[in-house]
Amino acid sequence: MHPWHSQDRHVVRLDWGPTAAEALTRYAVAAGSPVCAVVVDVLSFTTCVSVAADAGIRVHPYRWKDESARAFAEERGATLARTRSATRAEGGVSLSPASIRAARDVKDLVLPSPNGSTTSTVLAEAGAQVVAASLRNRAAVAAWIVDWLESSSGSRARPAVVVVPAGERWPDDSLRPAVEDLWGAGSVVAALAQRLEHRGGPLLLSPEAEAAGAAWLAVEDRAAAALRSCASGLELVAQGWPDDVAIAAELDASGVVPVLTDGAYTGHPAP
Repeated sequence: MHPWHSQDRHVVRLDWGPTAAEALTRYAVAAGSPVCAVVVDVLSFTTCVSVAADAGIRVHPYRWKDESARAFAEERGATLARTRSATRAEGGVSLSPASIRAARDVKDLVLPSPNGSTTSTVLAEAGAQVVAASLRNRAAVAAWIVDWLESSSGSRARPAVVVVPAGERWPDDSLRPAVEDLWGAGSVVAALAQRLEHRGGPLLLSPEAEAAGAAWLAVEDRAAAALRSCASGLELVAQGWPDDVAIAAELDASGVVPVLTDGAYTGHPAP
Protein backbone atom coordinates (compact mmCIF):
# COMPACT_ATOMS: atom_id res chain seq x y z
CA MET A 1 0.00 0.00 0.00
CA HIS A 2 1.20 3.49 -0.83
CA PRO A 3 1.40 5.81 2.20
CA TRP A 4 -1.16 8.19 0.71
CA HIS A 5 -3.78 5.42 0.76
CA SER A 6 -3.07 4.44 4.37
CA GLN A 7 -5.00 7.27 6.11
CA ASP A 8 -2.24 7.04 8.72
CA ARG A 9 -2.46 10.70 9.72
CA HIS A 10 -5.72 9.87 11.44
CA VAL A 11 -6.82 7.60 14.30
CA VAL A 12 -10.14 6.49 12.75
CA ARG A 13 -9.79 5.20 9.20
CA LEU A 14 -12.30 3.63 6.81
CA ASP A 15 -12.28 1.59 3.63
CA TRP A 16 -14.48 -0.96 1.90
CA GLY A 17 -14.35 -4.74 1.85
CA PRO A 18 -11.72 -7.30 2.82
CA THR A 19 -8.97 -6.34 0.36
CA ALA A 20 -8.74 -2.67 1.32
CA ALA A 21 -9.30 -3.41 5.01
CA GLU A 22 -6.53 -5.97 5.08
CA ALA A 23 -4.15 -3.53 3.38
CA LEU A 24 -4.96 -0.73 5.86
CA THR A 25 -4.53 -3.10 8.78
CA ARG A 26 -1.25 -4.63 7.65
CA TYR A 27 0.17 -1.16 6.97
CA ALA A 28 -0.76 0.02 10.48
CA VAL A 29 0.51 -3.16 12.14
CA ALA A 30 3.82 -2.87 10.27
CA ALA A 31 4.15 0.67 11.61
CA GLY A 32 3.80 -0.68 15.16
CA SER A 33 0.21 0.44 15.75
CA PRO A 34 -2.27 -1.68 17.66
CA VAL A 35 -5.33 -2.00 15.40
CA CYS A 36 -8.99 -2.38 16.27
CA ALA A 37 -10.96 -3.33 13.15
CA VAL A 38 -14.72 -2.77 13.12
CA VAL A 39 -16.64 -4.97 10.68
CA VAL A 40 -20.01 -3.59 9.55
CA ASP A 41 -22.38 -5.78 7.53
CA VAL A 42 -25.84 -4.52 8.45
CA LEU A 43 -27.85 -6.81 6.15
CA SER A 44 -27.11 -9.16 7.67
CA PHE A 45 -23.91 -10.71 9.11
CA THR A 46 -23.04 -8.30 11.91
CA THR A 47 -26.71 -7.88 12.84
CA CYS A 48 -26.82 -11.69 13.17
CA VAL A 49 -23.70 -11.62 15.34
CA SER A 50 -25.25 -8.93 17.56
CA VAL A 51 -28.48 -10.90 18.03
CA ALA A 52 -26.46 -14.03 18.79
CA ALA A 53 -24.25 -12.21 21.31
CA ASP A 54 -27.36 -10.94 23.12
CA ALA A 55 -28.43 -14.58 23.49
CA GLY A 56 -25.01 -15.74 24.71
CA ILE A 57 -24.24 -17.58 21.45
CA ARG A 58 -20.63 -17.71 20.24
CA VAL A 59 -20.38 -17.10 16.49
CA HIS A 60 -17.59 -18.64 14.41
CA PRO A 61 -17.28 -16.70 11.12
CA TYR A 62 -16.49 -18.94 8.16
CA ARG A 63 -15.77 -18.38 4.52
CA TRP A 64 -18.74 -18.55 2.15
CA LYS A 65 -19.39 -21.71 0.12
CA ASP A 66 -16.51 -23.58 1.78
CA GLU A 67 -17.35 -27.28 1.94
CA SER A 68 -15.17 -27.73 5.03
CA ALA A 69 -17.67 -25.72 7.12
CA ARG A 70 -19.67 -28.82 8.09
CA ALA A 71 -16.62 -30.68 9.40
CA PHE A 72 -15.49 -27.52 11.21
CA ALA A 73 -18.87 -27.27 12.97
CA GLU A 74 -18.96 -30.98 13.85
CA GLU A 75 -15.50 -30.82 15.41
CA ARG A 76 -16.70 -28.08 17.76
CA GLY A 77 -20.16 -29.45 18.46
CA ALA A 78 -21.53 -26.29 16.86
CA THR A 79 -24.62 -25.58 14.79
CA LEU A 80 -23.89 -24.83 11.14
CA ALA A 81 -26.06 -22.08 9.68
CA ARG A 82 -27.97 -23.08 6.56
CA THR A 83 -29.12 -21.02 3.61
CA ARG A 84 -32.20 -18.89 4.03
CA SER A 85 -34.02 -20.91 1.36
CA ALA A 86 -33.35 -24.17 3.22
CA THR A 87 -34.66 -22.84 6.52
CA ARG A 88 -37.82 -21.47 4.89
CA ALA A 89 -39.00 -25.03 4.27
CA GLU A 90 -37.27 -26.96 7.03
CA GLY A 91 -36.54 -24.47 9.81
CA GLY A 92 -33.22 -23.97 11.54
CA VAL A 93 -30.68 -21.17 11.70
CA SER A 94 -29.44 -19.17 8.72
CA LEU A 95 -27.89 -15.80 7.88
CA SER A 96 -31.14 -14.33 9.16
CA PRO A 97 -31.20 -12.50 12.48
CA ALA A 98 -34.84 -13.54 12.96
CA SER A 99 -33.86 -17.22 12.74
CA ILE A 100 -31.11 -16.71 15.34
CA ARG A 101 -33.49 -14.88 17.65
CA ALA A 102 -35.90 -17.82 17.39
CA ALA A 103 -33.22 -20.49 17.92
CA ARG A 104 -33.20 -22.66 21.03
CA ASP A 105 -30.34 -24.63 22.60
CA VAL A 106 -27.68 -23.11 20.33
CA LYS A 107 -24.42 -22.29 22.11
CA ASP A 108 -21.97 -22.17 19.21
CA LEU A 109 -22.90 -21.16 15.67
CA VAL A 110 -20.76 -21.47 12.55
CA LEU A 111 -21.96 -18.63 10.33
CA PRO A 112 -20.58 -18.44 6.79
CA SER A 113 -21.25 -15.30 4.79
CA PRO A 114 -19.81 -13.83 1.61
CA ASN A 115 -18.92 -10.45 3.10
CA GLY A 116 -18.85 -9.87 6.86
CA SER A 117 -17.65 -13.33 7.77
CA THR A 118 -14.85 -13.37 5.21
CA THR A 119 -13.81 -9.84 6.17
CA SER A 120 -13.69 -10.81 9.85
CA THR A 121 -11.33 -13.70 9.13
CA VAL A 122 -9.06 -11.63 6.90
CA LEU A 123 -8.74 -8.85 9.48
CA ALA A 124 -7.93 -11.22 12.32
CA GLU A 125 -5.23 -12.86 10.20
CA ALA A 126 -3.81 -9.38 9.45
CA GLY A 127 -3.27 -8.75 13.16
CA ALA A 128 -6.28 -6.67 14.22
CA GLN A 129 -8.50 -6.96 17.25
CA VAL A 130 -11.84 -7.41 15.47
CA VAL A 131 -15.29 -6.36 16.67
CA ALA A 132 -18.67 -6.65 14.93
CA ALA A 133 -20.83 -3.52 14.71
CA SER A 134 -24.35 -2.92 13.50
CA LEU A 135 -27.01 -0.31 14.10
CA ARG A 136 -28.19 -2.43 17.05
CA ASN A 137 -24.95 -2.00 19.02
CA ARG A 138 -23.13 0.95 17.47
CA ALA A 139 -23.13 3.04 20.67
CA ALA A 140 -21.87 0.08 22.72
CA VAL A 141 -19.13 -0.57 20.15
CA ALA A 142 -18.06 3.08 20.28
CA ALA A 143 -17.80 2.93 24.08
CA TRP A 144 -15.76 -0.28 23.84
CA ILE A 145 -13.39 1.32 21.28
CA VAL A 146 -12.83 4.37 23.49
CA ASP A 147 -11.85 2.02 26.32
CA TRP A 148 -9.58 0.10 23.92
CA LEU A 149 -7.92 3.32 22.75
CA GLU A 150 -7.19 4.31 26.32
CA SER A 151 -5.72 0.90 27.16
CA SER A 152 -3.57 1.02 24.00
CA SER A 153 -2.25 4.53 24.54
CA GLY A 154 1.12 3.33 25.86
CA SER A 155 2.07 1.54 22.64
CA ARG A 156 5.10 2.70 20.66
CA ALA A 157 2.88 3.92 17.80
CA ARG A 158 -0.52 5.59 17.86
CA PRO A 159 -3.38 3.05 17.89
CA ALA A 160 -5.57 2.84 14.79
CA VAL A 161 -9.28 2.14 14.41
CA VAL A 162 -10.09 0.67 10.98
CA VAL A 163 -13.81 0.79 10.22
CA VAL A 164 -14.81 -1.61 7.45
CA PRO A 165 -18.18 -1.41 5.68
CA ALA A 166 -18.26 -4.91 4.18
CA GLY A 167 -20.45 -4.18 1.16
CA GLU A 168 -22.13 -6.76 -1.05
CA ARG A 169 -21.14 -8.64 -4.21
CA TRP A 170 -22.22 -8.40 -7.81
CA PRO A 171 -22.69 -11.70 -9.71
CA ASP A 172 -19.11 -11.45 -11.02
CA ASP A 173 -17.92 -11.28 -7.35
CA SER A 174 -16.83 -7.65 -7.61
CA LEU A 175 -17.56 -5.37 -4.66
CA ARG A 176 -20.90 -3.56 -4.53
CA PRO A 177 -20.61 -0.74 -1.98
CA ALA A 178 -23.89 -1.03 -0.08
CA VAL A 179 -25.37 2.11 1.40
CA GLU A 180 -26.66 0.33 4.53
CA ASP A 181 -23.07 -0.53 5.42
CA LEU A 182 -22.01 3.06 4.78
CA TRP A 183 -24.71 4.16 7.23
CA GLY A 184 -23.75 1.49 9.75
CA ALA A 185 -20.06 2.39 9.56
CA GLY A 186 -20.95 6.07 9.79
CA SER A 187 -23.11 5.46 12.84
CA VAL A 188 -20.09 4.01 14.67
CA VAL A 189 -17.89 6.90 13.49
CA ALA A 190 -20.47 9.45 14.67
CA ALA A 191 -20.76 7.79 18.09
CA LEU A 192 -16.96 7.72 18.39
CA ALA A 193 -16.63 11.36 17.39
CA GLN A 194 -19.22 12.34 19.99
CA ARG A 195 -17.38 10.47 22.74
CA LEU A 196 -13.99 11.83 21.68
CA GLU A 197 -14.97 15.38 20.75
CA HIS A 198 -12.84 16.74 23.63
CA ARG A 199 -9.76 15.39 21.85
CA GLY A 200 -11.07 15.40 18.30
CA GLY A 201 -9.66 17.84 15.80
CA PRO A 202 -8.67 17.09 12.21
CA LEU A 203 -6.42 14.16 13.17
CA LEU A 204 -9.19 12.05 14.72
CA LEU A 205 -11.22 11.14 11.61
CA SER A 206 -9.86 10.51 8.15
CA PRO A 207 -11.86 12.22 5.36
CA GLU A 208 -13.21 8.77 4.44
CA ALA A 209 -14.45 8.17 7.99
CA GLU A 210 -15.81 11.71 8.24
CA ALA A 211 -17.81 11.23 5.02
CA ALA A 212 -19.38 8.04 6.37
CA GLY A 213 -20.34 9.86 9.57
CA ALA A 214 -22.01 12.59 7.53
CA ALA A 215 -23.93 9.98 5.52
CA TRP A 216 -25.27 8.51 8.76
CA LEU A 217 -26.35 11.88 10.13
CA ALA A 218 -28.35 12.44 6.95
CA VAL A 219 -30.60 9.42 7.72
CA GLU A 220 -30.30 9.06 11.49
CA ASP A 221 -33.84 10.31 12.14
CA ARG A 222 -35.36 7.93 9.57
CA ALA A 223 -33.00 4.96 9.71
CA ALA A 224 -35.68 2.26 9.66
CA ALA A 225 -37.38 3.72 6.57
CA ALA A 226 -34.01 4.21 4.86
CA LEU A 227 -33.08 0.56 5.46
CA ARG A 228 -36.39 -0.64 4.03
CA SER A 229 -36.01 1.48 0.90
CA CYS A 230 -32.32 0.89 0.05
CA ALA A 231 -31.43 -1.74 -2.55
CA SER A 232 -30.46 -4.46 -0.07
CA GLY A 233 -33.52 -3.80 2.07
CA LEU A 234 -35.84 -3.97 -0.93
CA GLU A 235 -34.18 -7.26 -1.92
CA LEU A 236 -34.79 -8.88 1.48
CA VAL A 237 -38.38 -7.65 1.69
CA ALA A 238 -39.12 -8.87 -1.85
CA GLN A 239 -37.68 -12.27 -0.96
CA GLY A 240 -39.89 -12.55 2.10
CA TRP A 241 -37.55 -11.49 4.92
CA PRO A 242 -38.97 -8.16 6.19
CA ASP A 243 -38.33 -9.14 9.82
CA ASP A 244 -34.60 -9.25 9.13
CA VAL A 245 -34.69 -5.63 7.95
CA ALA A 246 -36.73 -4.63 11.01
CA ILE A 247 -34.24 -6.27 13.38
CA ALA A 248 -31.34 -4.56 11.61
CA ALA A 249 -33.05 -1.21 12.27
CA GLU A 250 -33.20 -1.69 16.08
CA LEU A 251 -30.98 1.31 16.78
CA ASP A 252 -28.91 0.99 19.99
CA ALA A 253 -31.03 -1.94 21.18
CA SER A 254 -27.99 -3.88 22.39
CA GLY A 255 -25.29 -3.07 24.92
CA VAL A 256 -23.24 -6.12 23.99
CA VAL A 257 -20.05 -5.90 21.91
CA PRO A 258 -19.07 -9.03 19.92
CA VAL A 259 -15.27 -9.38 20.06
CA LEU A 260 -13.49 -11.94 17.88
CA THR A 261 -11.43 -14.10 20.24
CA ASP A 262 -9.79 -17.41 19.28
CA GLY A 263 -11.80 -17.52 16.07
CA ALA A 264 -15.23 -16.82 17.55
CA TYR A 265 -17.26 -13.70 18.30
CA THR A 266 -18.09 -13.60 22.01
CA GLY A 267 -20.23 -10.97 23.65
CA HIS A 268 -18.72 -8.42 26.03
CA PRO A 269 -20.68 -5.75 27.92
CA ALA A 270 -19.89 -2.19 26.91
CA PRO A 271 -17.78 -0.30 29.46
